[in-house]
Amino acid sequence: MDPLFWLNHLHFYNRARDGKTRPFIFSRWGGLGSQRYPIGFSGDTYVTWDSLQFQSYFTATAANVGYGWWSHDIGGHMGGIEEPELYLRWVQFGVFSPILRLHATNNPYHERRPWVYDAETERHVSNAMRLRHALIPYLYTAAWVNHKKGILPIRPMYHLYPDQEYAYHCPNQYTFGSELIAAPFSSPRDHDTRLSRQVVWLPEGDWFDFFSGDHYRGGGWYAIYGQLDKIPVFARAGAIVPLGTLVNWGGTGLPDALTIHIFPGADNAYQLYEDDGETLAYQEGEYALTTFRQSWDENKTTFEIKHVEGETSLLSKERLYKLIFHAVKNPEHLSLRIDSKNTGVNWHYDDLNHQLIITDISLPVNSHLVMDIHHDEDFMWSGDIREKAIEEMLKVFKLNTYVKSSLHDQMDDFMTRPTMLVDYADRMEESHLLALIEIWLGQQPEKIPDAPEDAFQKIINRLYSPM
Repeated sequence: MDPLFWLNHLHFYNRARDGKTRPFIFSRWGGLGSQRYPIGFSGDTYVTWDSLQFQSYFTATAANVGYGWWSHDIGGHMGGIEEPELYLRWVQFGVFSPILRLHATNNPYHERRPWVYDAETERHVSNAMRLRHALIPYLYTAAWVNHKKGILPIRPMYHLYPDQEYAYHCPNQYTFGSELIAAPFSSPRDHDTRLSRQVVWLPEGDWFDFFSGDHYRGGGWYAIYGQLDKIPVFARAGAIVPLGTLVNWGGTGLPDALTIHIFPGADNAYQLYEDDGETLAYQEGEYALTTFRQSWDENKTTFEIKHVEGETSLLSKERLYKLIFHAVKNPEHLSLRIDSKNTGVNWHYDDLNHQLIITDISLPVNSHLVMDIHHDEDFMWSGDIREKAIEEMLKVFKLNTYVKSSLHDQMDDFMTRPTMLVDYADRMEESHLLALIEIWLGQQPEKIPDAPEDAFQKIINRLYSPM
């Protein structure tokens, strides 16, 4: 008999005997029902790519038995071969996991401190960990939703799309909170493209790269390529994602400033949950709720921040907001009202990234903000991103610069006649051709994830058959 389940029960309630402190324990798997008590621990993972690839699938499918708060030994626990790229990809997965915990066995040849690696790895890992800290408001709200409604922070795609066959064929992606889909890279970069590759299924509707704002039309598969700093994360149409500030470490207190990321294409409401983070006072209703709402129309959107409900004493009297509207066009007109009074607004439009950025909004907790944004045409930006993506690829490819230059000069021809790549087949590697054609194809409604070599053969068949 394994007493772990019973021990977890006893330890959990023992931690809360004073009636004030929240019980919190950490444990290995104790059998079905273990999610009642501890933060889970998935076991002693190996320092390998195969082990990393299994984590996304494992974590998402744990939701099938109600186990949502999984913790992993980020970086891998033991054995294997330590590589900077593998370590980085582990950490990026950890950022979009329920619990981020870097750990390894007591071996002097395992290293989990980012500053001990090379400068590039340290930079990317540090940025990822700062992002994780900024995600605390979003994750904490997901914990509250889990507590109130039983909706887990990470779920496999078939939980939301049970009638879609493709939802059962994408084990390395999952929903992350209510607004996002995450599919972190879990395989090494190709030697010749110098890029990682991940095949992602996006359901029907409009989707946006969370970081770049690039628009994707849902209802099919996409091959996503990226350098070391890229993490494939997608926001649904209308998504509202609150982030704290990007700092080295800002503690876990409730933030005085928030950046709200807003995506176009649909109406939506998001309710931010906050409490003291330590006591059981939330059981008596001592918590704060802030509602963000977007009302979307093709040439007009209204964004609201409603007055804080509940225990406003938890928050500063005023909170500083920065609003970033992704994938939108330069507005013709915008107005800001606080408690029905017109207020000056500090804003600018980023042409390169298609972002409308509003800064320095100081909003009292008991006030109601309304922002109206107008455009003469469709306000959402949904331009063709393929040519830009291909140009970025060519910069990275391990490929003769004469070939790169020739492709650059023929870019217009390639965008209308991709079969011209046949003329380059003897000067490029298979992975180069595959990447270029997959980006050109964009959405592939009938594609099931496959190995790169199988995908390449399909691409060659396409090239030599009528398009």
